[in-house]
Amino acid sequence: MRVLVVEDDWEMAQLVEQALVDEGYAVEVARDGVAGLDAARRSTFVAVILDVLLPGLDGREVCQRLREAGQRVPVLMLTALGEVIDRVQGLDLGADDYLAKPFSLEEFLARLRALIRRGEQWRPEVLRAGPLRLDRLSGRAWRGDTEVELTAREAALLELFLRWPGIVLTRESLLAHVWANEPGRSSNLITQYVGHLRRKLGLPFAGSDLETIHRLGYRLTVPDRS
Repeated sequence: MRVLVVEDDWEMAQLVEQALVDEGYAVEVARDGVAGLDAARRSTFVAVILDVLLPGLDGREVCQRLREAGQRVPVLMLTALGEVIDRVQGLDLGADDYLAKPFSLEEFLARLRALIRRGEQWRPEVLRAGPLRLDRLSGRAWRGDTEVELTAREAALLELFLRWPGIVLTRESLLAHVWANEPGRSSNLITQYVGHLRRKLGLPFAGSDLETIHRLGYRLTVPDRS
């Protein structure tokens, strides 16, 4: 599971990153609000750890922009601001939880686990985008009324595209989610499996919904036709 940490304090960022890595998370760190917003937009995470006082864009504005873009990734805000009004403002802008500095790592990790569980509850059993549909529990997929047989890996890959239609997903993020950084796996494997999905979901229907974005990754486009 990948977590984004947006924190400009180097020591705090290192502390949080190490705690997350020790718990088995894959971590990406951004050092300012602009970089954090860009990372959250271009990749996929199970949660975002977001400091309030950031250079570039402060954490509250980053959170607000993510919510305005329709991203529902759980956000845990870290703040040295102790006033109730500051916490209320952040929550009103879309944050899911607040943790005031200094904090214990045990409480931090417990709150993060709770947010991730809550985020999972928001995910519907059936995901849809345009003519594509996937039952997450059974792994069965359809294009329109036609069922398409997928392997478990192909279904897991399709789930990510359906969760973030229209968003460019990097090969690295897809590999981390579907293969959980298994040793010996390379991003070339994603190229191979995207090809499998295109052949099964697109070519038999005279089209393809998976667009290659040069040097970035792939994006699921949602056509009007079925």
